[in-house]
Amino acid sequence: MAQTLSGTLVETLRARIVSGDIAPGEKLPSEPRLAVEHQVSRTVVREAIARLNLEGLVHTRRGSGSYALTPPAEADDDGAPVARSLTDRLALVEYRLALEAEAAALAAVRRTPAQLAALADRLAALASSDGHPATAMQHDFAFHRLVAEAAGNRFLLEALDRLGPQMIAMPRGRLDRPGDDEAHGGGRFTAVVQEHRAVLDALDAQDPLAAAAAMRVHLTSSRRRLLEESGGDAAH
Repeated sequence: MAQTLSGTLVETLRARIVSGDIAPGEKLPSEPRLAVEHQVSRTVVREAIARLNLEGLVHTRRGSGSYALTPPAEADDDGAPVARSLTDRLALVEYRLALEAEAAALAAVRRTPAQLAALADRLAALASSDGHPATAMQHDFAFHRLVAEAAGNRFLLEALDRLGPQMIAMPRGRLDRPGDDEAHGGGRFTAVVQEHRAVLDALDAQDPLAAAAAMRVHLTSSRRRLLEESGGDAAH
């Protein structure tokens, strides 16, 4: 029953954020207030907020509260582009190199303290998701989306939204094998986290050249991993 209540609250808050009723950057009502307004327990509220955080619609700052983020653009009728073959997936990485290196450079100049904090929290969530590839993929995409949002260019953000989480080169097979990275000594996942941290450090330093370079290194490494594991285990 609690899960049903949580799901209902998620849908309600998601609709308010997407519609703009709760604007990007606006603080959500407090946990006790939401519990009273929706006649649910605070546990249900916490579960709902956690799900919205995972979806990239909300950023929770410890001791401060939860804030709405810019919602993803709606998908076109023909849906997001799908990269099915290895050739398509390599081409997708090339596209991301052109797109996200510039987004990182702009974000280094334009990011706000709140956006930097959101990125740090998302990186921490990614780092703690070792052994849970599906969750890691969501945090990975959310990090990249936050970089695009910090760039302050709606066309860059819409481009990432159109790609969606599938842009992360994580095959369905690995999503079903949580311990797969252990066979690689955890090095692959550690490298991915370190590459994201390099991007964050450059944004923190407000160094656009370093930010673009860090993003390029990360995506070039993604391409290398994809080629190395092109037998069906390509990983981001």
